[in-house]
Amino acid sequence: MTPDQRFYRFLTLIEDYYAGGERSVDHPPPVRFPRPITEPEPEPERSAAPGRGDSLDAVAREIAACRACALCEGRTRTVPGEGAAQPLVLVIGEGPGFDEDRSGRPFVGRAGAYLDRWLEAIELRRADNCFITNVVKCRPPQNRDPASAESQACLPFLQRQIRLLEPRAILSVGRIAGQLLTGQTATMAALRVHTHSYRIPGLPEPVPLVATYHPSGVLRNQSLRRAVWDDLRRLQKLLADGGTPPAAGAR
Repeated sequence: MTPDQRFYRFLTLIEDYYAGGERSVDHPPPVRFPRPITEPEPEPERSAAPGRGDSLDAVAREIAACRACALCEGRTRTVPGEGAAQPLVLVIGEGPGFDEDRSGRPFVGRAGAYLDRWLEAIELRRADNCFITNVVKCRPPQNRDPASAESQACLPFLQRQIRLLEPRAILSVGRIAGQLLTGQTATMAALRVHTHSYRIPGLPEPVPLVATYHPSGVLRNQSLRRAVWDDLRRLQKLLADGGTPPAAGAR
């Protein structure tokens, strides 16, 4: 059995346990990343970058007061994001859902639990070495896709978060996030084929970006599982190699 086959088997067992409660004792060797893992952050508002004029605390306060688009009218709580102050990976989804709108936390429903298992499979955890957020910080009505104007209204907040966090890599989940961050209108199947580079003023180097399907989409369509595992494997290798951005497929 090749290393890739063993990796896929392990991830399949994880999903089987999540879906049916069957536990496996098989584990892959731990991944050793070149960048040290930071201590868990209890609240995203406390993940301020020291020595800078801006902070995640300031971003979260401005998001809470934002009325730049109509999404503010139906929100219960804003969802700025949560995780480590110096993450290896920044996970960017599309927008908060019902549970997120009530709790103020990203990815806390069934899809969020599934995402956590994806991350754990490659030695990533939201409290230790990831930061998780969305393109838009307020819930779209009936969980519809964020409109272009809504995404653009929230984009400055997201860009400030990226500058403050300086992640080693970005994992975008879902078509909306993938298209916004790559600047492409391609399908999700096409976006995930290449590793992209996200360039933003204020960062010394472009950030490598891996695009994959949204956890809720995979829960609905199990045929997408293998593609997601391939994407996670590529992200894992990218981190192990030091997060060097690719020369091709760059934005």
